[in-house]
Parts: sequence; C-alpha cells; structure tokens
Amino acid sequence: MGEPELTPMQRALRLARQALGTTSPNPSVGAVLVRDGVVVGEGYTLPPGQRHAEIGALEQAGPAARGASLYSTLEPCCHFGRTPPCTRAVIAAGVAEVHLAVIDPNPRVQGQGSRELEAAGIRVLVGEEAGPAGELYEAFAKHIATGLPYVSAKFAMSLDGKIAAYTGDSKWITGPEARDLVQQIRRESDAVMVGVNTVLADDPQLTVRQHVSGPQTGRQPLRVVLDSRGRTPSQARLLREPGKTLIFTSQEAGAEHAQRLTSAGAEVFAVPAAPSGMVDLGAALRELGRRGVVSLLVEGGGTLLGSLFDAGMVDKVYAFVAPVIIGGRQAVSPVAGQGVAKMAEAWRLSNPRMQPVGSDWLIVGYPQARR
Repeated sequence: MGEPELTPMQRALRLARQALGTTSPNPSVGAVLVRDGVVVGEGYTLPPGQRHAEIGALEQAGPAARGASLYSTLEPCCHFGRTPPCTRAVIAAGVAEVHLAVIDPNPRVQGQGSRELEAAGIRVLVGEEAGPAGELYEAFAKHIATGLPYVSAKFAMSLDGKIAAYTGDSKWITGPEARDLVQQIRRESDAVMVGVNTVLADDPQLTVRQHVSGPQTGRQPLRVVLDSRGRTPSQARLLREPGKTLIFTSQEAGAEHAQRLTSAGAEVFAVPAAPSGMVDLGAALRELGRRGVVSLLVEGGGTLLGSLFDAGMVDKVYAFVAPVIIGGRQAVSPVAGQGVAKMAEAWRLSNPRMQPVGSDWLIVGYPQARR
C-alpha cells in the first residue's frame, strides 16, 4: 500500500518543513492553493528578502487563484518588511477563503492579518493541524518574544545512561537510522553547538550531509563552539568544512588564541566568563539571538548540557536510547553539571513522545522543573 493522500494543510506543513533552517529569522511557511478539489499552486518561504510561501503559491496558480481556497501553515503577514504584505496579494488575487493552521505569534501580525482578510470578504478558518504547526513555530515564537534562540538538547545514550565507554570511545552508540535522523534535525536548525571538550575528544564535523531531504541550497548550519580558553585545535575538522564556525571564548582567553583560530578560519567572539570560568551561557545565547539564530541544536557534551540544564536554558530534548549496555564507573553520562539535590527537583519532560528509529528509540519532550 502507498502512503495515504495528504490533505491540503498536511501538504502545506510538509512544504514548510522542507524550508526549515533556510528562512530565519523569518518563520518557515508552507502554502497550498486548491480550486475545485485540485491543487493549483503551492509554495514555501524562501530565504530572507525573497518571496513568502503565499506569494509562491499565488504566482504558480496565476488566474486559477481566483475563487480558490488557500491553506497556509501560518497567518499571512500584513506589514511591510523586506517584502510587501502577503495579505494584500491574497486579497488582490481573489482568493475565496483562507485556512490557517495557527495565528502568527509576531506582535506585528497576531490576528491582524486574519482581520484584514475578513474585512475584504474572505472567509478565514483557523486551527486545522494546529498541533504540528504549533511545534513547527515553537522556536520562532520564543525568538520573536525574547530575542533568544530556542535551545534543543540532543544526546544519544545506552540503556544504562552512558554516552561513551570508559576509554572515551563513542562511535557508534546508535544505529544508522538514528544518525540519519540527527542529520535531518541539524538541517532544520540554524546553528549546532558543542563544547570544546567534544571538539577535543571527537573532532566532529557538525555538518549536514547533502543527501538529506530538503532544498539542496548548500547551506550548512552555523557551527558554534564554547571554548573559554581557546583550546580548539587549528586543525579541527569543523574549521575545514563548508559554512561558518563561531567560537565563543571568555574575555580572559589570550589574544594569541583568538588570532590563531581566526587564521584557521573561525570567527572568535569573546564574552564574559561565568563564575565557573566557563563562557557565560546567557551572553552567548544573546549574541546568537542577535545574529538571527532562531533554533539552536546543542549536541553536547555532558559538561555543556549539564550547565544548560542547571541554568534552566533547555527548551526541548531529543534523547536517543540504544539497546546496549556499556557499564563502567568512569563512563560518562550525557548530562553532567551540578544537577539536582532531590528527585522532586528533577527536570521532567512534558508532552513526551517516544518513537522507534531503527533498533533505537527517540524520546522527545519539553523539560519542566518541579521546584
């Protein structure tokens, strides 16, 4: 049996997901135009300054847009930014009704687009596929409200909670299906962050393989390293890969390290040091938000993830669990840091979901502190 046929809104959601990671700081939107039961136009958001999803669908439909139904994953914009308002284009095209998955959380829109369409005589319906669309825009909603990136923590561990053997060997805990899914999550992220200990131990590339589904733009997420003392080797693989690498050092790091890393191809940005001597996480996140990083994927290691959990800065968790036992007193766990003193204070995942990925399991949820 083939895949079940998608509804127009489900089709719009699939289009929106294809553009994730290429549109920030704008949200990624999918739009589908249907007339007499036939799709006559579709589009997704292009990189900043280029056309929005609704405009792409209208251009593809041409005259067939008149009297059609528009399905959009997000409320059309009604203000001038880098591009004109989409609401005006929808009205001018003669669209009869508009189905919206969710209202735009941007205060400059937030229902005003819908009201403008209704004032022009267009029927507006809201809420179809609101759950998946809400998850699609959770990062945009945080960024537009706070200016900070949405922080997703990802780790892979054994059944006994280890991320490496006592020797440090960690390749591979999970199977190829899980690793492919991580590639997909990277592609949908604006930036990928690790601590310098991960760079020293694993020498990761932190790139997206180009066979991963989605628009093949050649774009790579920004690689971010927290390295308070400038210990990243000049020969590190992530400095030789396509795309950009940003290394946060503390202001106490020597100028010679900044010069060495800059010469190796990185951008070095100094921020204050936390009391622990590590890079101040808040300062780093604020700088990333200022640069338009909406979604930040943190891939570890345990020291960095522990610090983020201790500071209450993790918004979402992707935990891959492999059916293997590693053991060993010296084998490290995915989250270090100070941790909690009592079980009642532990971070618990709200709205958790679990899915098989090959021979492994993925648990996704939103950490909530019980304090």
